[in-house]
Amino acid sequence: MSNFSQFKAWLKNVSFLTESDCTLFEPFLQTKLIVNKAILLQEGQVCTELGFINKGAFRMYYLTDGKEINTQFSFENEFVVNYDSFLQQTPSRYFIQALETSEIVTFTLPTLQQAYNRSQNWERFGRLMAEHAYTLTTKRVEGFMFMDAEHRYLQMIKETPHLIERVPLYLLASYLGIERESLSRLRKKLARDRRL
Repeated sequence: MSNFSQFKAWLKNVSFLTESDCTLFEPFLQTKLIVNKAILLQEGQVCTELGFINKGAFRMYYLTDGKEINTQFSFENEFVVNYDSFLQQTPSRYFIQALETSEIVTFTLPTLQQAYNRSQNWERFGRLMAEHAYTLTTKRVEGFMFMDAEHRYLQMIKETPHLIERVPLYLLASYLGIERESLSRLRKKLARDRRL
């Protein structure tokens, strides 16, 4: 399977894009190898590319008072991007870092806009991507508004159990909005409750 085949197969599987839609896009794709811990996007940089993850894992985070706050994790067959910075071509407020040595397929905003102009299917796809990004953001904000840390953790285990296997606990703690020690205590409490 070529580096682009996985991306094309995913596109056709999850959407209404045809082979000709994908072929129109293929000449503009680039494959990149990102080594473990490498920074893909710096705070203050404009996000010029959207990446589809063939293999690997990434985190998005921001700094506050020198402390890293994780907001998102991305894995195989997902996109790695700061959507706001990418779509508006404005400086990012976030960092994106590889959590594993990863392979991504990238394309630029002009490439995407050209595809929108040449195919209604690509336009629909862009709208779906925007809706997906909005849903993720809304869900995360509401998690902090309406749930305590234990319920956020239980929701994460239910909906994204792979996070526990692939993301270090100290990164998950800030993602859940708690200290590392609090996450350890919470995990012990839940394990104890399950044994009762």
